Amino acid sequence: MNINPKALDRIDLTILDILQKDGRISNSALAKQVNLSASPCLERVKRLENDGYIERYGAFLNANKLKYGMSAFIQVTLDRTTADIFNQFREQVIEIKAVAECHMVVGGFDYLLKLRFENMDAYRVLLGKIVELPGVSQTHTYVVMDHIKRYSGVPIFD
Repeated sequence: MNINPKALDRIDLTILDILQKDGRISNSALAKQVNLSASPCLERVKRLENDGYIERYGAFLNANKLKYGMSAFIQVTLDRTTADIFNQFREQVIEIKAVAECHMVVGGFDYLLKLRFENMDAYRVLLGKIVELPGVSQTHTYVVMDHIKRYSGVPIFD
């Protein structure tokens, strides 16, 4: 990764905006949308990758079809906030496949976890794993009823 990235211009920002909406777009189609020829467009994409603006490419999967159609958020409070406990919690929560996201937060609790699971029986098993993690003293769960807005990328343009 380039430690001194070049400043982004409007074309770079447009490329990023297009790629986060459609990572499978061909270079020629991308070039056409940003009014460049294919070679300079590809050079820009490679630079954006090397400079760390593009971290990875992926696909959005249908969680229902893969038996992970339910989701919940869990607030986790630790019994003590020491570097050792934070590290132990981090190492073990990363290993739980159904934890889609884990965020250390500031406020009334220590971590916010996003879980993906098939049904309430699977949730109970998952909660059992989470409450056994190092330092966990309290949890509060919020089961998602409906996804109003899902990840839509980083806002590039207003």
